[in-house]
Amino acid sequence: MVQMAAAMSRLGTESAFEVLARANALAAQGKDIINLGIGQPDFKTPPHIVEAAIKALKDGHHGYTPANGIPELREAVARDIARHRKVTVDPADVIIVPGGKVTMFFAVLALGEPGAEIIYPNPGFPIYESVIKFTGATPVPMALHEDKGFAFSAEEVLALITPRTRLIILNSPANPTGGAVPREEMDKLAAGLAEHPHVTIMSDEIYCRMLYDGREHVSLLEYEHLRDRVILLDGWSKTYAMTGWRMGYGVWPKSMVEPITRLAINCNSCVNAASQFAGIAALDGPQDAVDDMVKAFDERRKVILRELNQIPGFRCAEPGGAFYAFPNIEGTGLSSMELQNKLLNEAGVAIISGTSFGAQGEGYIRFSYANSKENILKAVARIRDCLSG
Repeated sequence: MVQMAAAMSRLGTESAFEVLARANALAAQGKDIINLGIGQPDFKTPPHIVEAAIKALKDGHHGYTPANGIPELREAVARDIARHRKVTVDPADVIIVPGGKVTMFFAVLALGEPGAEIIYPNPGFPIYESVIKFTGATPVPMALHEDKGFAFSAEEVLALITPRTRLIILNSPANPTGGAVPREEMDKLAAGLAEHPHVTIMSDEIYCRMLYDGREHVSLLEYEHLRDRVILLDGWSKTYAMTGWRMGYGVWPKSMVEPITRLAINCNSCVNAASQFAGIAALDGPQDAVDDMVKAFDERRKVILRELNQIPGFRCAEPGGAFYAFPNIEGTGLSSMELQNKLLNEAGVAIISGTSFGAQGEGYIRFSYANSKENILKAVARIRDCLSG
């Protein structure tokens, strides 16, 4: 029997991958499964990005790169931030990592330890809580409420801060809720954080290009008085349909750049070279594919919102961003996990229980509308039939 470190027992998982595995197993048995569970664009990476990677390989970019990423890519990230967030960042503060999760993991690993507290959104991306517990820090849930469109309340967040608070994790637009925080609330939070200089903030903005109905993305990097303690998390996976390329980045406070680069050297050495050249092509190249994808997601968002609100026992707040709907299903009389399993086994529809995203997710389920309108309509019809039977 292998004796593992106690910390391993505190490490959770991401249930979307577990449900995907179960859905694939049922499909392999011949069952028709519609997957509205996995948070992955159903579009292909745009061709000019793929060609940039092929060219990099043909040009001989086969070796190690700097641990923090090739200079050309870090400069491209800085240009992109200037374009889309109207903020100037130093390319030296950018660290390229193999996927957005790595920035998250490094931030929590660097700041979390026994005795420290880390505030995180609940319901929220499950890896936040998992990694906080792994470090031995105390996870402090920041409740997100349906009646606020799942945007956080600045007042509630500030009330959670104690002398032991080391890090606050924010996510807008959000997974799993689709919630988008308005500028007014972000302004209140930024003003309040001025009174808590011991607190670092990690702003997960991986869905920042996916906002609807004219909503504005507000980045914490905009607030000059917070710049020396804001970690920006972003990447290529969602915006450019590059989930399998494993490409993400963080913009770090200058005081953290050297230790986080050391962490990268100890962990992953560097990001593969060809993907980095593809990343430059994505940021600096044509954005038509991004615009087309977001337009398609918006159309699907309207369809799924209308359809879910017509299912007896369902009530769905309008998602402001990302590609998730998070309906309240308390009216069905089933728990979130019971409904997840029922829909997969009886209706052939894969969705994710709200409790996979924290205790505050009970009474909700997550739909990903990164699927065709036809499949969304077919899935909702199956759900309606399943629950009326």
